[in-house]
Amino acid sequence: MTLQPLLDLINLVPRDWILPPANLFLLIALGLLLRRRWRRAGTVLGGISLALLALFSTTGGARLLVAPLEAMSTPLRAPEQAGAQAIVVLASGRLQRAPEYGDRDIPDYIALARVRYGAHLQRRTGLPLLVSGGNGASGVDPAVNDRAYVKADAMATALREDFGVAVQWVERHSRDTNENASDSAVLLRAAGVQRILLVTDAMHMPRSCAAFERAGLDVVNAPTMFFSKQAQGSSSWVPGAEGMRRSRYALYEWMGSIWYRLRADGKDGREAAIAAKCYGS
Repeated sequence: MTLQPLLDLINLVPRDWILPPANLFLLIALGLLLRRRWRRAGTVLGGISLALLALFSTTGGARLLVAPLEAMSTPLRAPEQAGAQAIVVLASGRLQRAPEYGDRDIPDYIALARVRYGAHLQRRTGLPLLVSGGNGASGVDPAVNDRAYVKADAMATALREDFGVAVQWVERHSRDTNENASDSAVLLRAAGVQRILLVTDAMHMPRSCAAFERAGLDVVNAPTMFFSKQAQGSSSWVPGAEGMRRSRYALYEWMGSIWYRLRADGKDGREAAIAAKCYGS
């Protein structure tokens, strides 16, 4: 029996509805509706959903989801000794039409953290650098509006103008991590590059590693932004937007990792090796 029909059905569900906080609000609403007929069941469902909403709105609660993801990769201590031939920096989001930059698109703060670490690694290793990321279906075509950069162009501009680092390759067309990997691999293989330092934030690292390994590249993990390493105090249990943001991001990565595994063509030896390398399993 193939899983493809189930995967196709899941893919039709809007992402925002299956991630917090929307999914928890939906469960709370469902609990209230159930109370009309099954009072105890509705109360339990609504109560648990409300408790989870409060928990995952705290950075302490988010750490329950974040820490296991980040534990799958470790900081790169000696990039000069990794034997890599190039550095690949993955895009995240972008701020559109930033007025302080002449209405150009610029990297958001997650992408900027990746860019900064990519620049740091480039200075330490001297390796050529590739940035990867298009705008997807909702993006603005830069051929129509030259101030509306694709994500990779915005990152390349930041590296060049703000960090003084040249970019060797710009991959502009990918819409997701899988395409980041496949499209970047085409550019890198044409240049004879096989082994790369892959830069993304720690939560995104396992899934990114697996995608690039499946694309035929030899990946050295170079993660940044380890949220679970931050000090925890009493304030970490106070609900706030940052806690929910981290929880949402972590749950998205957990779902993405499961999705990638389900879509993998069997559990042959190569897939097992990728899982062991990227997920520690």
